[in-house]
Amino acid sequence: MMIAALAALTMTMMQPSLPSMAEYYDTSYSKIQFAVGLYMAVSAVFQLFIGPISDRYGRRPVLLISIALFCLATLGCVLAPTVEIFLLFRMCQAVVVTTMVLSRAVVRDMFSAERSASMIGYVTMGMSIAPLIAPMIGGILEEIFDWRATFVFLLTYGVALILIIWFDLGETVKPSGLSIAGQFREYPDLWRSRRFWGYTLCLTFSTGSFFSFVAGSAFVGAEIFGLSPSQLGIYTGAPALGYILGNYLSGRYSIAIGMNRMVLFGIVLMFAAVLVTAVMALSGLSHETAFYLPMSFVGLGNGMTIPKATAGALSVRPRLAGTAAGLSGSLMIAGGAVMSMITGVLLRPDWGAYPLILMMMLSSVLAAASVMWVFHIDRIAGPLIAEPGEDQV
Repeated sequence: MMIAALAALTMTMMQPSLPSMAEYYDTSYSKIQFAVGLYMAVSAVFQLFIGPISDRYGRRPVLLISIALFCLATLGCVLAPTVEIFLLFRMCQAVVVTTMVLSRAVVRDMFSAERSASMIGYVTMGMSIAPLIAPMIGGILEEIFDWRATFVFLLTYGVALILIIWFDLGETVKPSGLSIAGQFREYPDLWRSRRFWGYTLCLTFSTGSFFSFVAGSAFVGAEIFGLSPSQLGIYTGAPALGYILGNYLSGRYSIAIGMNRMVLFGIVLMFAAVLVTAVMALSGLSHETAFYLPMSFVGLGNGMTIPKATAGALSVRPRLAGTAAGLSGSLMIAGGAVMSMITGVLLRPDWGAYPLILMMMLSSVLAAASVMWVFHIDRIAGPLIAEPGEDQV
């Protein structure tokens, strides 16, 4: 939980400070917002390498090295004199995505497909406290000190986590005998799996709603509703409240309901929540509560969907769990980066929250189409029943 939380903290804690950072560096919101989009784009590239490297050398050493590099990049963000240098170090911070990828791979190393789906749900339920409290902490730290305090907090957390991993986390996988080149040659085996693509695209589009929200909610809150940084922190934590409950439901009822049905229920809930937001906006109900409250249900849907789709993607080739985590995570973050950048470009005061609502609705529809493809594969090839070491279609 603590390992996975670092990536979530890094992504969302600076969110309430974006307007202040734009003012500090004397730049536009659209430019400073690239701190979100570029971070996710570089994260997507890193994830292509994390899986094969961790399958080759083990989870523990890769985690220790990547968090140490993250700490150096975070220090660079604190000291950056210009927005360009800040964005450079912000992109370097993306190495922390290792914690998100390998926290899931560690769980999959130890459990079967259905059991790992349940365990990932519980782990992400605990981890989801991070995006709930991160914007709140970030907003409060900015008001007491300034925006740099957020990065000092992340640096301190990173150093503490290195110590915890060093003394507490053992290795969970036997290092592969393949070379790094050999590990990368395993990628086509994943690409040929239709079920892997179904789960991965579902992950990409369902998290696209969240990434669009991350990119646009600070602008909507500050420019449309006139919220302060601390208020922004509270309101933008709304999806995380739902995410915690969604992860609990995912862990508690996954085996009884079924992995794919749980994914579909979550996506339908996400779409319904965004639809309610759109209807209220079109009816003239312009208030921050009317906008942010339904976002809690988007988080609830994500909490039901993401652990199950993740477990599915990692279970089609259990012997390549790390590689699958890296590839699926890379595609997921790349899609989120594209959606966040498009959202940032489209947002403007005279258009209100409509571009953000539209992007979130589109993401939900595409996620539903992806999981329906998985249902189709189940009908023609049988359900996913992989245990550790068994490959599926």
